[in-house]
Amino acid sequence: MSKPKSIGIVSLGCPKATVDSELIITRMRAEGYVITGSYKEADLVVVNTCGFIDSAVAESLEAIGEALQENGKVIVTGCLGAKGDIVKKTHPKVLAVTGPHATDEVMEIVHQYLPKLHDPYSDLVPPQGIRLTPSHFAYVKISEGCNHRCTFCIIPSLRGDLVSRPIGDVMQEAQNLVDAGVKELLVISQDTSAYGVDVKYRTGFWGGRPLKTRMTDLAAAMGELGAWVRLHYVYPYPSVDDVIPLMAQGKILPYLDIPFQHANERILKLMKRPASSENVLKRIQQWRSVCPEITLRSTFIVGFPGETEKEFEELLDFIEEAQLDRVGAFKYSPVDGAVANALPDHIDPDVQEDRLAQLMYLQEEISAAKLAKKIGKTIQVLVDDVDEEGSVARSAADAPEIDGLVYINGEDLEVGEFVTVRITDSDEHDLWGEVV
Repeated sequence: MSKPKSIGIVSLGCPKATVDSELIITRMRAEGYVITGSYKEADLVVVNTCGFIDSAVAESLEAIGEALQENGKVIVTGCLGAKGDIVKKTHPKVLAVTGPHATDEVMEIVHQYLPKLHDPYSDLVPPQGIRLTPSHFAYVKISEGCNHRCTFCIIPSLRGDLVSRPIGDVMQEAQNLVDAGVKELLVISQDTSAYGVDVKYRTGFWGGRPLKTRMTDLAAAMGELGAWVRLHYVYPYPSVDDVIPLMAQGKILPYLDIPFQHANERILKLMKRPASSENVLKRIQQWRSVCPEITLRSTFIVGFPGETEKEFEELLDFIEEAQLDRVGAFKYSPVDGAVANALPDHIDPDVQEDRLAQLMYLQEEISAAKLAKKIGKTIQVLVDDVDEEGSVARSAADAPEIDGLVYINGEDLEVGEFVTVRITDSDEHDLWGEVV
């Protein structure tokens, strides 16, 4: 039998791109290709790119160049591929370029350069597919694209309008993952709370019973699988209120990743975002009254075109009053093709930097105070890593790679294990604890 062909994968960008890479790898493995981490061993390389902001574009173009230099045969996919002919102009020697969520297109190109060999042994892949994440947690993408037209974002032009996956397919994937030992399911999309809008919340089926294609119904069903369920990228629709009782009942994690982006009404309207910070504060209060343990994560943009000092101060006042648990903040950066580029009064980079520092300093104080209140409490954590110094874990309040960690010293634990710890110390971001 001929030797199976080897393919290298370079995966860049957000968790949604990671899922795209997982789908491509799953198809490759299913067809008998070998996945290698070596440029030299690969018969060709697939680079899954990000094209959202300028730094991501630069990183993607650099990765393509490195793959061409080290291997020579490169297929490019992902969001950068949807941004015109920038890839071909910069790297004319690439074999082909596709846009995001293009598994079929990528495989057609692979077949063109590396004809598939049939092998009944290597063709077999596990039901959960091939994952790039550790074996104890996995991202589950429930839809593609977005119906919003935020002025700072070009995602709809890259990934198209909202297309929700059939709820039965999503649940089958989630079940397969849990059956394979996954302990945490991270629900992702461009707009998780819009799930099902495009199909008018069509009724699907799971386990022999009807199930509406809707975020609340999906979360409730996933909560029956016995794993942590964490919701990401939740747009602040009124329907979000309906998932909070599920958190209070312990069916899904009391964690909400909901990007508010700003607090000033005028700036929010310029961004084409929901424009009422007063209503947001009332809803946060309501969510906490229903589920006191809820962890709220959000992201904000500082230095948006035209943002005055007074409007920035309003954002700081909102941060102070909202007392969010986790905050990510970014300086506004022009994105090729974004509507906001044409807005007047772009903010000086030094002013942006200063505003970012002010916001993050304020949030660090809030975070440190909130984490200090956890000292002496007993919580459940999921172990992510173990070395000679101890174990690194996450609590229900911590999503992988973007939130804090819980450090456990001197315990013989296993990756993917749930343990109960008593918190003994904290800082601005992380906790320390001992096994109970």
